[in-house]
Amino acid sequence: MYAAAITILIIDAIALIVLVLLQSGKSAGLSGAISGGAEQLFGKQKARGMDLVLHRATVVASVILFILTFVVGFVL
Repeated sequence: MYAAAITILIIDAIALIVLVLLQSGKSAGLSGAISGGAEQLFGKQKARGMDLVLHRATVVASVILFILTFVVGFVL
């Protein structure tokens, strides 16, 4: 049981890294940091298409990673 949980945890961690790297950048450099923060805060840039799918998959993979880490650390 412990080996299976660790294996799933490693696979999920690698999947999370890949999902984060596949996402497109939200801002470009210092100018994007100054003006892009307000646009993201007020929701002017909505994710559509593949960006939305990657965002949701990243959220799911991170929740699974969080839960599995606690299961492996405290239960098993």
